[in-house]
Amino acid sequence: MYLVFTTNSFPWLTLFVVLPIFAGSFIFFFPQRGNKVIRWYTICICILELLLMTYAFSYYFESDDPLIQLKEDYKLIHFFDFYWRLGIDGLSIGPVLLTGFITTLATLAARPVTRDSRLFYFLMLAMYSGQIGLFSSQDLLLFFIMWELELIPVYLLLSMWGGKKRLYSATKFILYTAGSSVFLLMGTLGIALYGSNEPTFYFETLVNQSYPLALEIFFYIGFFIAFAVKLPIIPLHTWLPDTHGEAHYSTCMLLAGILLKMGAYGLIRINMELLPHAHSIFSSWLIIVGAIQIIYAASTSFGQQKLKKRIAYSSVSHMGFILIGVCSISDLGLNGAIVQIISHGFIGAALFFLAGTSYDRIRLVYLDEMGGMATPLPKVFTMFSILSLASLALPGMSGFFAELVVLFGIITGQKFLLIPKILVTVIMAVGMILTPIYSLSMLRQMFYGYKLFNVPNFSFFDSGPRELFVSISMLLPVIAIGFYPDFVFSLSVDKVEAILSNYFYR
Repeated sequence: MYLVFTTNSFPWLTLFVVLPIFAGSFIFFFPQRGNKVIRWYTICICILELLLMTYAFSYYFESDDPLIQLKEDYKLIHFFDFYWRLGIDGLSIGPVLLTGFITTLATLAARPVTRDSRLFYFLMLAMYSGQIGLFSSQDLLLFFIMWELELIPVYLLLSMWGGKKRLYSATKFILYTAGSSVFLLMGTLGIALYGSNEPTFYFETLVNQSYPLALEIFFYIGFFIAFAVKLPIIPLHTWLPDTHGEAHYSTCMLLAGILLKMGAYGLIRINMELLPHAHSIFSSWLIIVGAIQIIYAASTSFGQQKLKKRIAYSSVSHMGFILIGVCSISDLGLNGAIVQIISHGFIGAALFFLAGTSYDRIRLVYLDEMGGMATPLPKVFTMFSILSLASLALPGMSGFFAELVVLFGIITGQKFLLIPKILVTVIMAVGMILTPIYSLSMLRQMFYGYKLFNVPNFSFFDSGPRELFVSISMLLPVIAIGFYPDFVFSLSVDKVEAILSNYFYR
């Protein structure tokens, strides 16, 4: 048994993975009725973790270095040759920080939860550990374990604190995600066992591994199915609207802000980086799927009368831009996809939070029953309007820059012919036109008109300090990235250049 730390002697990443679930286990020693104490204890853990991450990455992470940094290598099981390998690079640092930020705000947003609060907050911290572990894994088997660690907390959060159809939605979620995980496990074992007497799951070794083209395509399809469910990609997306429609809005924040990004991250880290030849073959077809997804999900969103389902389908539409960016095989396209991952993490989480706070006030879930909320709830109206405009890619917001860069990535990409590029660009432009239709229609149905004025004995209270803080905390990064996108670009651009130059332009 041996332990190796490089870059810095302190095991920062191990601390970030272990701290939430370890500290969260002490919640069960708190009294059952101490909801306020439990809530503040959980919030303090999240804030401490976020501050430690910010400190460690500020001092020990070099943004111009495309190699893995803050490496940790610990042999856990001699017999099985299983390692605890962690490290971050320009591709993973953004999702790691996003996870810390969104989880902290989601914990603060969960204040109305009082039933079984000890288990609720522990599950949120368990998700926190699993997500940090996945984004910082440098071992394929460890990646799979962290991937699976997410399933149980999400299932329990949905089935115990969801809406009326929560059991149906939770069952659908577990069937889709657990079923797709079988393909991830098969691909993981297949890659590790191929061409070697000693199986290896180490990313740095697997990056230099070559496979027969037919076998590489087989591995690629297996991994892609797993990531397509999580991203999600049509037609494997139907679990998402049901899950969002029934989950508590703090859970929705974690799903939209982080969980979907796990699929996008896996698509880049494994399908693109480890299986470049197969990715080059499939990229043309996947760009078509991404373009169709943008149009299909935007059109379907317009037909949804349930508020959270409309937002959920908008998320599916925006994931199409990530798929196109990843498959464009260009610096601009892949960087744009990474910016879109961060951008949608903030915007999607904020919209679900605002949808939940609106439900707390009016107890209505269907848009055709709403109306007239702007006058009694001006703060909710203002924040919802600004973030809906951010979702439809208003210039000056992060979504605009992310989608624009993906668009330029397709246009300037060297892999595709002119006519296909023009067709995909036109379809993407149509999707960008459809987005304002369902977003502005949603705002009109919620906030304008006179329906709620006619409800007798209806009392309203506008956003309080906690809700304004959570909303503004997610809005500020959206504006900051919109005006200064180079902040995100500076983290990923060298890593993106290394991926493309090593595997696609050689």
